[in-house]
Amino acid sequence: MNIVSVRKQPEYAKAAIKYFQDKWASEESRMIYEDCIMNCITSESPLPQWYLLYDKDEIIGCAGLITNDFISRMDLYPWICALYIEEKNRGNSYGKLLLEQAKQEAKKAGFKSIYLCTDHVGYYEQYGFKYLAQGYHPWGEESRIYETTL
Repeated sequence: MNIVSVRKQPEYAKAAIKYFQDKWASEESRMIYEDCIMNCITSESPLPQWYLLYDKDEIIGCAGLITNDFISRMDLYPWICALYIEEKNRGNSYGKLLLEQAKQEAKKAGFKSIYLCTDHVGYYEQYGFKYLAQGYHPWGEESRIYETTL
């Protein structure tokens, strides 16, 4: 397994854009990923970060580390977002690899905690995350907010 940071290896930007768009974007939101991923490469800010998980030459997962995951708790950051592992590769704790990468980068940038929002119950708790509160998305849905200390 190999984790690629798009910021550190910008030659992976196009592959990252396509992968994130394929897994997470709607037709209306495709440009969000492209714009954010392309601009992370030259940003002086430690955020955002975008990661691809490779098994040999195949992308099998992804995650991002961002300032806000379209949720009402804008007082909290950074956020792990867009964690995805290909179905055929699930059950091997590969998500943990991406979570740990994001935690390391956030800690290196001086953050004390990291957050995520999800509807999953039971998955993130295995990796040290604790339920914090409900949050609200601009499109009217709500989501569980989790936190872990770095």
